[in-house]
Amino acid sequence: MELTDRKKQILKVVVESYINTAEPVGSKAIVEKLSAKVSSATIRNELADLEELGYLEKPHTSAGRIPSPKGYRLYVNELMEKHALSPSETEKINASMQGKMAGLDQVISKAGQMVSTFVDYPTFAAANHKEKTSVKRFELIPVDDVSFIAVVMLTDSRVKSQLLSLQLPVEKEELPQIAHLLNTHFVGIDAPEMNSRLMNLSDQVSGHWFLLVSRVVEYAGELVQEAGRQEIYTSGASQLLKFPEYRDIDKAQELMSFMVDNREDLPLPQSDAPMQILIGPENVNEALKDSSVVVASYDIGDNMRGLIGVVGPTRMDYATVAARLSYFAENLTRMFGKKQLPLKEEKENE
Repeated sequence: MELTDRKKQILKVVVESYINTAEPVGSKAIVEKLSAKVSSATIRNELADLEELGYLEKPHTSAGRIPSPKGYRLYVNELMEKHALSPSETEKINASMQGKMAGLDQVISKAGQMVSTFVDYPTFAAANHKEKTSVKRFELIPVDDVSFIAVVMLTDSRVKSQLLSLQLPVEKEELPQIAHLLNTHFVGIDAPEMNSRLMNLSDQVSGHWFLLVSRVVEYAGELVQEAGRQEIYTSGASQLLKFPEYRDIDKAQELMSFMVDNREDLPLPQSDAPMQILIGPENVNEALKDSSVVVASYDIGDNMRGLIGVVGPTRMDYATVAARLSYFAENLTRMFGKKQLPLKEEKENE
């Protein structure tokens, strides 16, 4: 059944009133906010219809109504007005982005922390590889008679290096040839394929060379596998305690613990949509069934995209959260595009 304009207006009033007050909304409050003159009796009838259609719910202890997940969904899809950021909001967001951040992991982690401070909800942040990460290039740098530095450039633009030592002498004149062998056989593939190719080479290269190549391939394989494991950062979980929905400390603790201890189960949409909103039961995980999640994506470059999610009660101020999150994500995309967030070389020494 398609809703009439009046039913939609009433639903919009109920949603926005409930977002602001956390109190069930009655017919009298709706009459005061509707522009057209409508009697309380008519409003009560419309509320009953909206409840029967599943857009509203009626708490047992109140004569007023609250939105259902279905009601929130219609509101977000059709009725929500776009929130225009005020100068003070944009100034606060811009100021938060002025600090220099070197290293992709630090950028992602800090982004979540920043968003939590200006949306006043818990957040999570992660990066998605649009394509699987692999090795782009190897370089070997001599150090002494038994040591060398393996430099591994990954397809996600990270550069890793590690000091490797062998029991046997390392001839520095051989390193360019071994690097060429590595770049010929071990770039652009996943870790299992790297191991398979290594075994195939065992009969084709000398034992000394094979030992050296094995050490580098082992290190590179670990980097590729690590890149495939998505790191998720959470911030501001304690913000939940200020919402009436989480006055029950057990309920609050359950969601806070989920965000900290089960962060890998937080929703990370695979779609390239710049903004996605998941309301209540639309979140697959049981821990989020009474919560909503707003997720924005931004372009990191090099076949990667960043994700920032905001978690809160279904009574979330969707318009404001979406506007602030969208502005922040768009700025991050521009900053990465202009390479204003340099990725530093990460070194690991044994």
